[in-house]
Amino acid sequence: MVHPYLRRRNKEEPIPPSPHPSFDEVLGRTLGVPLFQEQCMALAVKAAGFTPGEADQLRRAMAAWKRKGDPAIVRGALLRADQRFHEHGFPESHAASFALLVYASAWLKCHYPAEFCAAILNSQPMGFYAPAQLIRDAKEHNVVVRPIDVNHSAWDCTVEPDGALRLGMRLVAGARKEDGDAIRAAVERRGRYSSLLSLWRESGSSALTFRRLAGADAFGSMNLSRQEALWNARLLRDDKLPLFDGAEEPEAEPGLPALSAQQHTTLDYNATGLSLKSHPMEFLRPSLRARKVRPCGDLRNAKLCHNDCPIAVAGLVLVRQRPGTASGVTFITIEDETGIANLIVWRQVYECYRKQARANVLSLTERSSAKVRLCT
Repeated sequence: MVHPYLRRRNKEEPIPPSPHPSFDEVLGRTLGVPLFQEQCMALAVKAAGFTPGEADQLRRAMAAWKRKGDPAIVRGALLRADQRFHEHGFPESHAASFALLVYASAWLKCHYPAEFCAAILNSQPMGFYAPAQLIRDAKEHNVVVRPIDVNHSAWDCTVEPDGALRLGMRLVAGARKEDGDAIRAAVERRGRYSSLLSLWRESGSSALTFRRLAGADAFGSMNLSRQEALWNARLLRDDKLPLFDGAEEPEAEPGLPALSAQQHTTLDYNATGLSLKSHPMEFLRPSLRARKVRPCGDLRNAKLCHNDCPIAVAGLVLVRQRPGTASGVTFITIEDETGIANLIVWRQVYECYRKQARANVLSLTERSSAKVRLCT
């Protein structure tokens, strides 16, 4: 219903003549399109002679139109308006409140993208998009995103003076807020630390949180690699004895082999659910390309998406929905290093490939028109 309204508002299509004067009175401000529940009920009252209570049962009382003697064209228009409302209708008060939220959110995201992203990250979990996708979207809108670091991060995600988004320690799985706050307080009190052990002692944080932070590669400003930080953090004990409070720094890690980019990305996802280094699908791209699996970003190619050739894509599952009103259809959104693809999985396909459709990594999809359907 909203698309005809938008086209008429933008003068892209004419406003058709009303079948009855009462339509102008009720639908005039929405250019002849019934957008809200209240409008359909008002039409029933004004055009069909219903009481407000009867208007709520409009579709069951078509005989009333015949008793009132309205022309068939009016009855047909009322029926179409009622049917469209029942398919997509929304109370005007709800629409207005949602519209205000959407408008304010869009304005903030446009003019303050870093602050907007930080606020959404700090409000997690919110349900639809995970932090990895929110951060990706921010980067695509030219926001500089900096990693979690014990000398620079607070518990929450913050915006630094130069406008960059600094990820907060809240994103580290298993870290405790009181420890994150204590670390931040110690850094603000003394300044930047160069020793993991000194920061741990002076902040009074738990050894567990420090090990979690080490696993998240959050000691880069101390010139500690992930492995070095893990090596040092493994020696920390919450039940330390006073006799050892003055102990020297732990010994250097014994020349462990360097981690590959894929290992770093895997560890990042294990620790925080995201990585600023790489996307996991990047490491599969050579083998996927050999199998003629296209990047999701190729779906933006209009020529590619409007022929009859099947298209195979692969990615991590972001969102999986199976609304009760969709007649068994499942909607899945997948992501790779180039973008996202929205999949429509019909009921019979879902039943045949339930295991694949419920997996966290989903591939092999067949495109039809501009939409994508799961095929294997």
